[in-house]
Amino acid sequence: MAVTIVSGVQYSGIWNLSSQANAIAAGTWPAPPGAPTIGTATGGNTSASVTFTAPTDPGVPATITSYTVTSSPGGFTGTGSASPITVSGLTNGTAYTFTVTATNATGTGPASAASNSVTPSAAGALWAWGKNAQGQLGLGNKTYYSSPQQVGSLTNWLEISGAYAATAAIKSDGTLWTWGQGAYGLLGLGNTTYYSSPKQVGALTDWSKLSGGGYNFMALKTDGTLWTWGYNNNGQLGDGTTGNKSSPVQVGSLTNWLYISAGYDFSSAIKTNGTLWVWGNNTHGELGLGNTTNRSSPVQVGSLTTWAKISNANYASIAIKTDGTIWSWGRNEFGQLGLGNTTYYSSPKQIGALTNWSKIGSSAGFVASIKTNGTFWSWGRGSSGCLGLGNTTYYSSPVQVGALTNWSVVVGNNNALGHNVTQKTDGTLWTWGAGGAGRLGLGNTTSYSSPKQVGALNSWITLNKGGNQTFGIK
Repeated sequence: MAVTIVSGVQYSGIWNLSSQANAIAAGTWPAPPGAPTIGTATGGNTSASVTFTAPTDPGVPATITSYTVTSSPGGFTGTGSASPITVSGLTNGTAYTFTVTATNATGTGPASAASNSVTPSAAGALWAWGKNAQGQLGLGNKTYYSSPQQVGSLTNWLEISGAYAATAAIKSDGTLWTWGQGAYGLLGLGNTTYYSSPKQVGALTDWSKLSGGGYNFMALKTDGTLWTWGYNNNGQLGDGTTGNKSSPVQVGSLTNWLYISAGYDFSSAIKTNGTLWVWGNNTHGELGLGNTTNRSSPVQVGSLTTWAKISNANYASIAIKTDGTIWSWGRNEFGQLGLGNTTYYSSPKQIGALTNWSKIGSSAGFVASIKTNGTFWSWGRGSSGCLGLGNTTYYSSPVQVGALTNWSVVVGNNNALGHNVTQKTDGTLWTWGAGGAGRLGLGNTTSYSSPKQVGALNSWITLNKGGNQTFGIK
């Protein structure tokens, strides 16, 4: 082992020479690490998971022993030896940002820049409404409902996602539940049976995130592994095959998956290092790989490490980078790529030059998005008033919905044929677009081309939708 003598003090180890030189020049020897590079924060139930990358200067000694993530406000912390790190004890409904510091044997270095803002969500009661021909509302029947109906009496539902006619949800204890259409193994229960009330998938308690495709689901576990099941005709499950799976199968063996989005028959995911990966159908260039070749296992889109969020729809994708820019690619017959035209693109194209995009939701032919200032924007197919602009016009560039600045939740689903559901910062629920099957929750089947409030409650926590059904947790 190398031995270095500095200022009469002996240090054993193999040091980072640039760190050593910097430390000597500054008169500090040994030296703590530099600042880590912040990644993405993702909210959970009274918690948040924060990603980051190691500092370029690990200090001297050149071994980082731990990282600490600190919230603002509150000063809640989480520690660990690698990204991501979870911070617990947060207050649901409160917005937080996070910084990360690195520690070696000498001490703790400076903090990273602040992360994006996240608001942890609470578990609550599950409500459903709309089309129910396959039992996808989970109410034990196949009756359609035009106003919210509670699914059972439990109040521990945390996350929900809809496929075309099926639903998957996670409870606060980490268990996974599905119901509705069972064709192709869509429910993950080892069969193709249809169920009109929730059924538990296995006995595991480590499920954390969900995304519903056309006839398939994607899910993340708390250990960062990625799992898929259901229809697989175009390789959308990502397991290297095109065979259907009626139980969850792991995609590879990696444990660094962070963000997932299932399209109609293709899939996307972002890793903790900010890279974007895609697989499945690519007929219209929806994978963003510069070609139209289908893939049955994950392939990286370019080499960038700045992808933060993505939303897939019917053959098109919308994504936001860490710098707040928004990008799109794939099918574009309705102008849903927001690029001012109807040209199809097989690689990512930036929409405008703004850097204040925050949230996105892509549905069948139209897109909704919220900026950091709380304004709501939509574009693409305007049929049935689904853009919320007071008309049925198609727009190929983003258009603001009203003038309000208090929109907080945007929901996308590749199967949603013409309705939108969203939430304001005051916890109220709003819908518009095609009202068939009662999917707007307004007590009728009328279509509306501008936002309408569902009831008067302000206790909604999270929302989602399937092809013709809508869900909320409150």
